[in-house]
Amino acid sequence: MTDDFEARLQRLEDLQAITQLFIDYGRYLDAGDFSSYAKLFAADGEVLLGPMGRATGPEAIQALMEEKLAAHVGESYHLISSPMITLEGDRAHSSTMWTVFHRSESGGPVATMLGRHEDELCRTSEGWRFLKRRGFVDLPSVMPPR
Repeated sequence: MTDDFEARLQRLEDLQAITQLFIDYGRYLDAGDFSSYAKLFAADGEVLLGPMGRATGPEAIQALMEEKLAAHVGESYHLISSPMITLEGDRAHSSTMWTVFHRSESGGPVATMLGRHEDELCRTSEGWRFLKRRGFVDLPSVMPPR
C-alpha cells in the first residue's frame, strides 16, 4: 500500500511541476526574462518555433529569444491552457494550447494568435525541463489596429 501511495504522490508532484513549467514559460516570455526562460530547458534542450527560429541549449535559446523578442516585451501576453501530459518515469510528453493577446486601441485584450506546443520533457537534478519544445501556429497572427 505504501509503494502505491508513494507512486501516486510522485505522479501528482510530477504533473504539478510540469504544469508549473508551462506557467513559468509564459510568464518569463511575457516579462522579457529570457535568462529565466532559457533555464526551463535541459542542457541539451531544443526549441523549434517555426519561422521564429530554433536553438539548442539554454545559452542559444536565450540569445534567440533576445534577438527575436526583446524589442517587443510588454506588447503581448500568453495564456497557456489545456495541458495533456503523459508521464513515462523521468520522461514525459505533453501538448498545450497557447493564445497570444495584445492590447486593443481601447485598451482591452484582443486574441491575436492561437497555437500549440508539443513537448518532450525530462527530469533533471534541477527539476522538470523541456528537452524539445515544438511550437505550431494554428491561427496566424492578426494584430489589432493601433
